[in-house]
Amino acid sequence: MLGFTIVWAGQIVSVLASTMTQFALTIWAYQETGSATALGIIETSFVVPFLLLSPFAGAMVDRYNRKLMMMVSDLAAITSTAGLLIIHLTGSLEIWHLYVAAALNGLGNTFQWPAFSAAISTMVPKENYSRANGMMSLVESGPSVLAPLLAGMLLPVIQLTGILALDVITFFIAVGALLVVNIPQPQRTVEGQAGKGSLLQEAFYGFKYIFARRSLLGLLIFFVCLNFVIGLSGSLFSPFILARTGNDSAALGTVTSASAIGAVIGGLVIGLWGGFKRRMNNILLGETLTGLFCLIIFGLGRSLPVWVFAAVIGGIFPIFTNGSSQAIWQAKVAPDVQGRVFSARRMIAWSMGPITPILAGLLADYVTEPAMQTQTWLARIFGPLVGVGPGAGMAVQFILTGIAYILIVLVVFLFVPVVRDLEDRLPDHDQAQKLDAVS
Repeated sequence: MLGFTIVWAGQIVSVLASTMTQFALTIWAYQETGSATALGIIETSFVVPFLLLSPFAGAMVDRYNRKLMMMVSDLAAITSTAGLLIIHLTGSLEIWHLYVAAALNGLGNTFQWPAFSAAISTMVPKENYSRANGMMSLVESGPSVLAPLLAGMLLPVIQLTGILALDVITFFIAVGALLVVNIPQPQRTVEGQAGKGSLLQEAFYGFKYIFARRSLLGLLIFFVCLNFVIGLSGSLFSPFILARTGNDSAALGTVTSASAIGAVIGGLVIGLWGGFKRRMNNILLGETLTGLFCLIIFGLGRSLPVWVFAAVIGGIFPIFTNGSSQAIWQAKVAPDVQGRVFSARRMIAWSMGPITPILAGLLADYVTEPAMQTQTWLARIFGPLVGVGPGAGMAVQFILTGIAYILIVLVVFLFVPVVRDLEDRLPDHDQAQKLDAVS
């Protein structure tokens, strides 16, 4: 695990600076526009290029050196951040510049995620997949603990310019970690040979692979439904806190850090323990409690202590879900087609990504927020629970989506055995190869 740990450490440093940049730019964007929709458009700008180019990026990850593909991602990130830095230095930064930068980051991430996910399968043994994915979850969540606090302290001193410059510097640390580590290429398998062809044919092979396996397809549709539901409120996290606290960036930083602390705890637990042996049980537990704490209790909160509590506890459980889901895919899918399959999987799972942030913002700006300021039926039902004033409508969105989220989980695990019993129905890729060799 030494090589994996070196790359992992380089990523943590880089993501810490990038998270500080994201936090600072979110506050800047909301102060400039006062619009939840504008923040939603930034998210959509990131997701769209990711979705459109994912199949081709996955094919390239399987065709070429995976280390090189990760470096391509870092190069795109450096370019977008450096561009924002230069524009800000000239005093010309506008909201649409953030849309363009988000799109470029989405393009880079198109290569980063499948390459890194597939590399785990060749760098660590199968029994350590869950632990490695737990460590990877810390790359996403760990820096978020310190980033808001550091950004809050550094912004008055080095301003947005300094934050952006620091971000650019740390990208070179991530690239340096990649340069000193050997990332083995996967051995060729029957599935890999079957998927050979032109770039276009290889790009769409990932979809063919998934659709030929009902259990993997069912699991993927399950997550598509959950992603759509949580997207109708999850993207309102920052505007919700800012609206409830009168644009208090310190409060937003505290809650953001609390959520990240929960994710770090979850990552450490899953990294050391590995979760339940039956990974689908981790998904059932994690998703149910995610809906309860991240959505329902969080939406019901009207004070910082409640939001912090919900954010910490709620931040733990998605790690169980994501780490277990990732380990299932890594165990079931042949390593030399994982780039294509994982890209197709992410493209399908995020298919609602371009829609939900904007839809959530529009619902908040034009439906739930206005409704909670007047004597509508929505205000009469939820007013006693969430109160009135700015942010009350977004609170209602959190509660309603939380209820829908939990219902979806329960229905799937009670009535859809093709998903619930996936681990029994579909053999691991190494077992399948042994069966093919015997036959």
